[in-house]
Amino acid sequence: MTEVISVKFNSHGKAYYFDPSGVEVKTGDTVIVETSKGLDIGECAFGPHYVADESIISPLKPVIRVATEEDLHVSALNKEREKEAFNICKEKIEAHGLDMKLVDVECGFEGNKILFFFTADGRVDFRDLVKDLAAVFRTRIELRQIGVRDETKMLGGLGICGRPYCCNQFLNDFQPVSTRMAKTQSMSLNPTKISGSCGRLMCCLRYEQDAYEDLLKTIPKIGAFVQTSKGYGSVIQTNVLRQKVKVRIDNEGEDDFKVIDAAEVATVPGGRPKPGEPMPHVLKVVVKAADEEEPEKPEEPVADPWEAPSLFAENAETETEKQEDGEEKSFSDNSPRTPDLNKHQPLKPRPQHNNIKNHNQPMPGIKHGNPDSAQDANSDELQARNPQKPHPNGDTANRPKGKPQNPNRNKKHYYNNKSKTTPGNQNSST
Repeated sequence: MTEVISVKFNSHGKAYYFDPSGVEVKTGDTVIVETSKGLDIGECAFGPHYVADESIISPLKPVIRVATEEDLHVSALNKEREKEAFNICKEKIEAHGLDMKLVDVECGFEGNKILFFFTADGRVDFRDLVKDLAAVFRTRIELRQIGVRDETKMLGGLGICGRPYCCNQFLNDFQPVSTRMAKTQSMSLNPTKISGSCGRLMCCLRYEQDAYEDLLKTIPKIGAFVQTSKGYGSVIQTNVLRQKVKVRIDNEGEDDFKVIDAAEVATVPGGRPKPGEPMPHVLKVVVKAADEEEPEKPEEPVADPWEAPSLFAENAETETEKQEDGEEKSFSDNSPRTPDLNKHQPLKPRPQHNNIKNHNQPMPGIKHGNPDSAQDANSDELQARNPQKPHPNGDTANRPKGKPQNPNRNKKHYYNNKSKTTPGNQNSST
């Protein structure tokens, strides 16, 4: 393992390895490095890291220093010089009438060389052009012919996917792309749809080629005679990514088309057998793991959204106890129905109103103004009509469970009907 740093000389160029040589360099720093053509300035794309010895081309060039302000100023002057050289070279090409297209110009960091990149359909005799450029710039002139892919990589742009060109962003080397890749991926062979801006086949066709080749091994070809779970037939269409096969099933009547999974289709070796020969059985039944059946849950009644809400609260405990005991209570129409809101509380004396005559007259069946005497009288009459057998547990048998006995049940309160209206002057005797 060898410690190196990666340096790029332009945004679309390739990263090269250099020996740090003890210089502290971080990712993003501008450095001065030694190349085979002299000193050059570049950007550190990746800080110090270790790589295998096999991936290094010896001898490994060292890093001279981190770029200073003076080095950056020289680099800015070279950029301005490149723009001037581009315009002058373009005029000279038109003056000589050469069939070539100027793409880019690069000036050396030390100013001892100017490199011109151009594209052309064939070989171009540019010897006179080099002499004119050398007379203008008084330095070494080099013209280099590049391909259309390299031109697109230098210029950059947006592809049909809406993203920057892959060659301008991250591709270092161009991989060969063929029309067979477009056929394998079932793409249209229209050149305008599978070609990039450079006029060549798109580089992204190679990205998924390995995946398609692996998927095609598990799916029959179009036109093959196959056996399926639906019967025998011929493949007329395939979907490689979804692993689906469209098969025309052999029927005596109309054609029957079925879309079946590739796992449920087997290719018959030798194709369709001759008339009279038996159909071979080549399909292997794939047993899928059955999912555990969940126990069926009882269907819950669906609430009616238009049903009116109940305005009364039901005592579910009392109703359940009545069903278990099987007991029913009957009440007489003559018995008064008094609310039992204060059933567990002692009766409080009520103020008497002297201005109402009916309040001063005693009610029949009530002794000394006791309001419970009328209820006791009716209860005795009801008991005489419907006699009940005594329960061995006493009178608590018919009382609902969970309800305490009223301690004031057998107590009687007497009120003085001639007392004043204020509660403080009322006299009660037990």
